[in-house]
Amino acid sequence: MKSSINISYDIDLHMHTSYSDGSDSVVELLDKILASNIKVFSITDHDSILGSNEMHSLLQHRQKDAIMPSFIPGVELSCVTPKGKCHILGYDYDRNNKELMSLIAKVKDIRKSNLDKRLKFLKDVHSITFSDEEINWLKSLNNAGKPHLAKLIIKQKRADSISEAITKYLLACDSVSAKIQAKEGIDAILNAGGIPIWAHPLGGEGEKRTSMENFNDLFHLLKEYGIKGLECYYSRYTLEEISFLKKTSAANGLLSTGGSDYHGINKDISLGTLCFDK
Repeated sequence: MKSSINISYDIDLHMHTSYSDGSDSVVELLDKILASNIKVFSITDHDSILGSNEMHSLLQHRQKDAIMPSFIPGVELSCVTPKGKCHILGYDYDRNNKELMSLIAKVKDIRKSNLDKRLKFLKDVHSITFSDEEINWLKSLNNAGKPHLAKLIIKQKRADSISEAITKYLLACDSVSAKIQAKEGIDAILNAGGIPIWAHPLGGEGEKRTSMENFNDLFHLLKEYGIKGLECYYSRYTLEEISFLKKTSAANGLLSTGGSDYHGINKDISLGTLCFDK
């Protein structure tokens, strides 16, 4: 039997920093990108463009001394639709667009509310509480999410890994998490001159593969809303899945993009990994 391998590329349009749920700072991420010989990349933090903005400034400064890889500003918006949840990637937007900035500010408030819901859920359902210092740390973060709570759960020796802590204690709370409407997110990206892409359309890291019925329902709805492409290349997709997505994208006149969904040590995904072959 052929062993499983990750296939790497020199372009990666889906990665996260510590501004959302990644472990690397922007500086640390850039150093790793340079070491990996990635030539084109984007930072797509969840519901935040702070990391993308910092990378833009950092590259402007460093380009005085060396040739830097090409950078495309990005964001990943957590959305809902009448057909289910989805993540929408936004690329090459106007960083000063008022509508997009207003939407991101709205999402930040939603995420604060979600944190409070998860803290209550952990206390009421699992009798897990945190110290005042830990709660203050969570609330001081730009974008506190499940991985940050998972690290505190691991600290209490209730789980051995982030994925175990999320699966065992936090996934059941997701149904109460508020999100923005996908049409609202897509409209904001388009109005900011950006390119909206459906992220990991067959399911993301740690998720079950979506059924073809659900994929088709959501695909047609998001196309109606104005998406411009599909994330066809993805670190957890096989060559067959990538081929299906590319054919679907091409048949509908859409773009095909690719990204690893890199999160540093918070997920077992290497930079530039855009395919999983087995």
